[in-house]
Amino acid sequence: MLRLSLFFVAGFLAVPFFHQPALGLLHAYGVVPFAPFNLNASAPLGVPAWISASFWGGVWGVLMLSLLRWQADLPQPWLKGLLFGGIALTAVALLVVFPLKGMGFDPALLPGRFLIGFLVNAAWGLGTLIFARTLLGR
Repeated sequence: MLRLSLFFVAGFLAVPFFHQPALGLLHAYGVVPFAPFNLNASAPLGVPAWISASFWGGVWGVLMLSLLRWQADLPQPWLKGLLFGGIALTAVALLVVFPLKGMGFDPALLPGRFLIGFLVNAAWGLGTLIFARTLLGR
């Protein structure tokens, strides 16, 4: 149970320290119109959006690190973490989360949204692995 808790913490911390800074860089270069660390309340609990994203980052961290069978004494699967974050999280966001939030599914916007999602979510995947290694040791 402690191991899964640390997986959650690793995924949670990867959002403010990797995902949101990557989003900030994209915002600074004019790629995305929205800034990181969104303080707007998110449904249903009314917590700031970046806190909600961090919670879901923790949930995804448990899933990713469990699926990758992460162990502190083995070399890190950096590429798998980057690809899991970039592909799995982005696919779920585009195909499930966006439509649920009323953002719809527009095939014309899919390539650009996928690329942006891939970049910020791959950063999350890398950050989750770094925090997992830090929290669980070698």
